[in-house]
Amino acid sequence: MTITTEKALATATELFENWVWKTRTETPEPNRLDVYIQSSEELIPMTVGLRVQRLGYLATITGLDLGPEAGECELLYHFCTAAAVITLRLRIPREGAIVPSLCSVIPSAEVFERETAEMFGVTFHGMKNPEHLYLPDDWPDKTYPLLKDFKPEVLKNLRIQESDNGN
Repeated sequence: MTITTEKALATATELFENWVWKTRTETPEPNRLDVYIQSSEELIPMTVGLRVQRLGYLATITGLDLGPEAGECELLYHFCTAAAVITLRLRIPREGAIVPSLCSVIPSAEVFERETAEMFGVTFHGMKNPEHLYLPDDWPDKTYPLLKDFKPEVLKNLRIQESDNGN
């Protein structure tokens, strides 16, 4: 049975408006529903709720750095079905954030979590493989290239060391 965009959004809206935890929803575009999560503890139950209702697949996880002055980042978990996009939005501390991994519910989430971990410094508790996905193994610790205050000049020393080694 194929679900329509309208039915998917209506089902998701009903699910989250009647959720055990208080959530806020917005419809930024006719085919989108944004669900604002208050705590990382809600992430897995909400994901399971979407899966039980068959409301799409995890298309990606997007990280947003709100800047050093805000002291927060935001994770956006995009679930797609038909033309509907249901986004779970979770604000986290910019430094030292620990979020539960979705891999126990959605094994394919690992690639998105690994990318987010190395680009933003988020720790995903329960992630099976925390190794780098895109960055080289010798990438400097605690250097996250998608944070707004990332300074590329820290890599200059890395490049000089490589050329000194004949690489």
